[in-house]
Amino acid sequence: MRVFALACAVGLAVTAVAIAAEMKGAATPGWKMNATVIEACSCPMFCTCYFGSGQPAAHHDMATHAQEHFCRFNNAYRVNKGVYKGVKLDGAKFWVGGDLGGDFSKGQMDWAVVTFDKATTQAQRDGLTAIVGNLFPVKWNSLTTGVGDIAWTATKDEAHATLDGGKSAEVELKKGGFGEAGQIPVIKGLQYWGADHNDGFVLMPNSVEAWRMGDKQFEFKGNNGIMMTLDIAAKPAAVKGGM
Repeated sequence: MRVFALACAVGLAVTAVAIAAEMKGAATPGWKMNATVIEACSCPMFCTCYFGSGQPAAHHDMATHAQEHFCRFNNAYRVNKGVYKGVKLDGAKFWVGGDLGGDFSKGQMDWAVVTFDKATTQAQRDGLTAIVGNLFPVKWNSLTTGVGDIAWTATKDEAHATLDGGKSAEVELKKGGFGEAGQIPVIKGLQYWGADHNDGFVLMPNSVEAWRMGDKQFEFKGNNGIMMTLDIAAKPAAVKGGM
């Protein structure tokens, strides 16, 4: 897999610069997306980052006795149905891996890498760039992009996604044993980033959640994991003036 810094993103159809521009709130008419995500992070089940405090769970290093706050994540998305300015996005896959940092209460996150599946076209990457910027309306200390081979499978009881066959990243979720009468718990009515709607956070702990490239590698097991299907679409432009 090739990962490019912002200044070296030549050859990618979409760049982190474009994503960053979208994250500043630029309006992009004529798009919509329905997608399902396999998501996992380093937080205990369930990730408290979704409750708005801006401070991830603390992690204690048994060797140094140091305590650090972070939320290191891997989110693998598959577009079920989508369109961007006439370009169909159905079946496209993309991956967002990174770390929210120790305090993102003011909308400033640490780092992220957005990877587009190698099967996507340039036009699809352009569309996903705009949509990802609206789905994550935040700022990053470091934002880079890449292209890789994304595999994505899911059933009602488990889910598995790999980036470059697991060499670059991997997420696996499995049904936990904490649901009532053997059910998988679902949290309804909780906001997911900039999405307009979601069908609920399906809670499944991760059996592995790993980022295996670069100088920020990490791996966790038995921590937070969710699946969900979300909808997001362009908002009508505000009408200026009036009688």
